[in-house]
Amino acid sequence: MADRSSAGSRASTSAVRSDRPLDRPLTTLVSKGAAKALGGLGLHTVGDLLRHYPRRYAEPGQLTDLAGLREGEHVTVVAQVVQVTLRTTRQGRGLLEAVVTDGRGRLDLGFFAARPGVLKYHEGVLLPGRRAMFTGTVSRYGPKLQLLHPAFTLLGDDLDEERHREEAAWPIPIYPASKSIESWKIREAIRGVLAGLDEDDVLDPLPPRVRADQGLGTLRSALTDVHEPHVDADWRRGQDRLRYEEAFVLQAELARRRVQAAQQAAVRRPGRPEGLLDAFDARLPFTLTAGQREVGQVLSHELAGDHPMQRLLQGEVGSGKTVVALRAMLQVVDSGGQAALLAPTEVLAVQHARTLRALLGDLAEGGFLGGADVATRVTLVTGSQPAAVRREALADAAGGRAGIVVGTHALLSSTVQFADLGLVVVDEQHRFGVEQRDLLRAKAQATPHLLVMTATPIPRTVAMTVFGDLETSVLSEVPAGRSGVRTFMAAADRPAYVARTWALVREQVDAGGRVFVVCPRIDPDDASAASPEAELDGADLLDDEGTTGPRRPLRAVLEVVEDLGSRPELAGVRIGLLHGRLPAEARDEVLADFAAGTVPVLVTTTVIEVGVDVPAATVMVVLDADRFGLSQLHQLRGRVGRGTAPGTCLLVSHATEGTPAWDRLTTLTTTSDGFALAAADLELRREGDVLGAAQSGGTSSLRLLRVARDVDVIERARADATRFVADDPELRSWPPLDAAIADRLTGDREEFLERV
Repeated sequence: MADRSSAGSRASTSAVRSDRPLDRPLTTLVSKGAAKALGGLGLHTVGDLLRHYPRRYAEPGQLTDLAGLREGEHVTVVAQVVQVTLRTTRQGRGLLEAVVTDGRGRLDLGFFAARPGVLKYHEGVLLPGRRAMFTGTVSRYGPKLQLLHPAFTLLGDDLDEERHREEAAWPIPIYPASKSIESWKIREAIRGVLAGLDEDDVLDPLPPRVRADQGLGTLRSALTDVHEPHVDADWRRGQDRLRYEEAFVLQAELARRRVQAAQQAAVRRPGRPEGLLDAFDARLPFTLTAGQREVGQVLSHELAGDHPMQRLLQGEVGSGKTVVALRAMLQVVDSGGQAALLAPTEVLAVQHARTLRALLGDLAEGGFLGGADVATRVTLVTGSQPAAVRREALADAAGGRAGIVVGTHALLSSTVQFADLGLVVVDEQHRFGVEQRDLLRAKAQATPHLLVMTATPIPRTVAMTVFGDLETSVLSEVPAGRSGVRTFMAAADRPAYVARTWALVREQVDAGGRVFVVCPRIDPDDASAASPEAELDGADLLDDEGTTGPRRPLRAVLEVVEDLGSRPELAGVRIGLLHGRLPAEARDEVLADFAAGTVPVLVTTTVIEVGVDVPAATVMVVLDADRFGLSQLHQLRGRVGRGTAPGTCLLVSHATEGTPAWDRLTTLTTTSDGFALAAADLELRREGDVLGAAQSGGTSSLRLLRVARDVDVIERARADATRFVADDPELRSWPPLDAAIADRLTGDREEFLERV
């Protein structure tokens, strides 16, 4: 795009968007059938199509490797025709059989028609020696793989020999395609659309001075590089430029958030001497770790400031984040304000309220007989509370009697009001979107301070990309007295291993321990199940990779409870059941019985992943462990070994050696370093899974950028974006950047900024 001066580029974002060529619907440029097929890939506008980047490039003269084809896979291959035979079947139909090769392996092609004459065209163009691109679904006929009725296009033709000779030397873009539209048809559509656009038609999110500083070309030239490369250096240059653009757009929005936060005013919350915080510290039965004290001092200083604190508190499982957050909440209460703790699930909200009350003792009994002189109240607000209990909780929050209000999404309801909300603590931020967070903050008279907690350790590059609008504090120490957890793999298909697993469970129960048995589903796999998503109950499941044979049904709590009740190793042992569909009172009762030991074995879903603190829990058995990501397994493992007795985590799976699932589980057995595991998780899983970028109804904003790989790109983009936004917080000098942020980071797509 041509450089534009600041004075000449102060059009509003809406003006930039109103008639952008990239917003034109594809229905105006391609055939109705092609537009429908492209729409099936989520491509509806010119911009969508041009941002549909090739997934790889076939080298000129180098045919696609056929050795990696798998039955049932929809593929595009580049190969050379070896032989072609047209014959008539016994039924009088036409059958054309061809063999193609990549120079090493061979692949059979088959074309059927009502009569042989229909296939004369195929016979005439699929001549031995010709190279072509074939697309179809791999099937098997006897011992051989084949493509039946593959779509194909010849790579070059006699009608334009000069053009063919030139393009035959170009890298061949291979696009993500579907059964409805082949890769080369997508390529043709893109080339046709791109040819009709000049520099001014393609609004470039990168400001001219940033492009100049980084030595980058325009967006129009980058799109040409990736879609029509003449040499490998072209598409590599184009990808580098587009990768930097993705990072810059994200970092510009994060920088803008930081500037906006710094410009807001907040009520100072310095605390007071001899208040709740001092009383709490005086009766703590343990010594704070050095990390807890250091982070506490940072939070205390920021809460006393006149700009809202915006801080991310992350740490290892069991590192004591709750105590740090509670001390911050007490400082706010000592300053005359209130704190709200937002939890993603009712189980976790109830557990938080119970934990805070236990830590505070009579300091949480404000206004009640036996309450301390400086006491406040800890109030719980959830959606399933009885009407009378909820009315009382709402009155305590609105009247200011409750200094600490704990709740789920119910806190976002318009019926929940606060007397003076000074601090919002968001636990497990990846479960909430920006709008939900802001709904709670809007209940304050002035912008409240914000503390985001996550029990999932976050690699530095992810923190820069995902939580770049927040300052970060890390708790890496584990309080003294914890005995740690040993982790082992157990083969689900070996009866001896399974029997030993339940024998160990019995040994721990007899020794006074508690045992979690985690399943990925509530109900057994059932084709008639109406809502599989609901049955997963929060499990972060991966594809069934790393196993052999047909797809296995997932273990479910309802069936596992019955199975364990019949196992001889657990005869006489009471077994409990916990999942998200149980009423709140039933969940509370189950957890209480489990903590007390009257029900020492608890079969549960991942609702116990965070926040549940039962010091007597010594064993964690995870069934179908190969279906969970590393970070979630690490969180589950953190529920045991929290007392003085050592913990044991058993990962029961069907994973086979050498598969990604096996690698994940092996990694978990070799380290308890959550940050190392988070980095490994990022390497082993798709970026969208880790970042939560694959949104329903939208596409990921990170198409080329990989936060585990592109550290340098992210750091350069962050520095450039910070400088640019500092000079122009409203982005008035370059509206295309504002438009790109609005396109990519609003609505559902914005949630990826809040998830890890």
